[in-house]
Amino acid sequence: MYTDELMNRTWTIIAVNDVPSSAAWYSELLGAHNNHPGGKAFDQILDSDGTVLLCLHHWGPSGRNGDHHWAPLSLRSDGVGNGLLLWFVVDGFDAAYDRARALKAPIEEAPNDDNGTGKRAFVIRDPDGYYVAVNEAWSVAGQH
Repeated sequence: MYTDELMNRTWTIIAVNDVPSSAAWYSELLGAHNNHPGGKAFDQILDSDGTVLLCLHHWGPSGRNGDHHWAPLSLRSDGVGNGLLLWFVVDGFDAAYDRARALKAPIEEAPNDDNGTGKRAFVIRDPDGYYVAVNEAWSVAGQH
């Protein structure tokens, strides 16, 4: 019988035009840090406890020999981000909104609570045109 606790995490990966620039943008927005500073092909945005929040991949092949060809990351199409909404739940919602405004991110939806969660959220666009929703966290007592 397997007795170790299991940990499951999602590593959402998006293709971007400029990995270092996008890493700086997401780090600023989320008050997070990256673990491949200056990486041109790949980077990860990490929470303060080391949890991976988002992975950034340049458009095109990757891998040591350039032989990894992930179809959704290989060629940018007119439908970039089609079917994808990055949704982050954050502590410090007001500070996150202030950071989004300081980044001069295009605001698609100003903070509101009409989003199905009952908590405040806003939606912005990142430098590559992806929609990014930032949602206020639930208190421990009120978590779903």
